[in-house]
Amino acid sequence: MLLETRIPLSYLFNKIKYDLLVVLVISGVFHTLKIVFVRHLPVIPLSLVTVLGTSIALLLAFKLNQSYDRWWEARKVWGAIVNDSRTLMLQLLGFIATEKLEEQKVGSLVRQMAYRQIGWCYSLGLSLRKQDPMANLDGLVAAHELKALEEQSNKPLYLLLRHMADLRELRKLGVLNDFQQIQVQGTISRLCDSMGKAERIANTVFPATYRKYLHFFIYIFLISLSIALVESVGIYEIPLLVVIASTFFLIEKSARHLQDPFSNRPTDIAVTAIARTVEINLRQLLLEKDIPQAVAPDKFYIL
Repeated sequence: MLLETRIPLSYLFNKIKYDLLVVLVISGVFHTLKIVFVRHLPVIPLSLVTVLGTSIALLLAFKLNQSYDRWWEARKVWGAIVNDSRTLMLQLLGFIATEKLEEQKVGSLVRQMAYRQIGWCYSLGLSLRKQDPMANLDGLVAAHELKALEEQSNKPLYLLLRHMADLRELRKLGVLNDFQQIQVQGTISRLCDSMGKAERIANTVFPATYRKYLHFFIYIFLISLSIALVESVGIYEIPLLVVIASTFFLIEKSARHLQDPFSNRPTDIAVTAIARTVEINLRQLLLEKDIPQAVAPDKFYIL
C-alpha cells in the first residue's frame, strides 16, 4: 500500500517507460514525415482531436473509479478480518470462566485457536498473492495439522475447519453453552465469508481487451494530435506528445494496478502488515510478553 510520502520519480517512470518509448518513436517518425511531406499530409482540425482526447479521459476516469472501488472493497474485507479475529478471541476469553482458562486442556485449546487464527491471516494473504500459503505457519499451527494441511488445496479454509473442531471440543468440556457456541460459530462464519469475498476479488480481473482498446485509442489520439500540430510547434511537438502521453499512461497503469489489490505490488492491500497487527493484538490478549514489532514500511509503501 502506498504511503503518504514522496513517491520516487523512478518508480513512476518505470511504470510507463516502454509506453513512452513507443510514443517517442511514433512522434519522431511523424515529425520526420511532416518535414518531408508537409504539403501532402491531411489537415485534421484541432477541435476534432480535442473531442477524441476528452473521450479517452472519460474512459480513463471510469476505469480508475472502478479499479479504486475494487481496491477499497478489498480493504474493507481485510478490515472485517481484523475485527472478527479480535472478536473471536474476545468471545473465547470472555465466555470461558477464568478458572477454566487456567486448566491445561482448556487453556491449550484457546491458545491453539489464537495461534491458528494468526496463521490463518498470514496464510490467506499469501494465498491471495499466489505465494506459498504455508510459509509463515511454523510455530502457529500444530505439527499434526501442518501435515494434514499440505494435502489441502484451500489451506485457509482447512484452518477454519480446525477452528470448528476445537470449538466443538470446548463445548464438550462444558466451558461453553449452546448460545456461546453459536456466537463463536457466527464469528468463524464471518471469517469464511470475508475469505470468499477476497478470493472473488483476486480471481476476477478486468478483461485484457479493455486495456488493449484503450491503448489503441491513446495512440490514435497522439497520431492525430501530431498531424493537427503540423505547422504549430515544430520540434517541440515531440516532448509535448511525450508529456501528454505520460499523463494518460500513468492514469491507465495506476488503474490497472489498483484493480488487482493482491498482486504483491506497492499498490497492494498491505495484507502482511494487517496480519502482523492481528498477531500483535491476539498475543497481547493472551498476556504474552514476547510481542513482535509491526511491519516496517519499505520507503514509500508497505506490504
